[in-house]
Amino acid sequence: QVQLVESGGGLVQAGGSLRLSCAASGRTVSSYAMGWFRQAPGKEREFVAIISSSGGNTVYAGSAKGRFTISRDNAKNTVYLQMNSLKPEDTAVYYCAASSHFRIGAREYDYWGQGTQVTVSS
Repeated sequence: QVQLVESGGGLVQAGGSLRLSCAASGRTVSSYAMGWFRQAPGKEREFVAIISSSGGNTVYAGSAKGRFTISRDNAKNTVYLQMNSLKPEDTAVYYCAASSHFRIGAREYDYWGQGTQVTVSS
């Protein structure tokens, strides 16, 4: 069993930056692909970014490309999402998740965190 805990969310002005962290416990996630998703009020959960188990491969949603960077430190069992040039439309609850496969569909993920709120003011 894997427990995931996100942190680093908060309130930031448009154009600002935040760094989200996702700490895993229970077992190592070094063999899992790790993804970040987000869900805004009234909207479906959407894919943001994924990183392979080794960290060598990443994929981003179009909305995140060029602004967000996903990374991982397997020694610390932690995954990060650096978010720059934030926009009001980035406001959402951000979730990290672990998957046995390098896939972007939410159904492919076995473990989910509780989420951290990111609010970007204009």
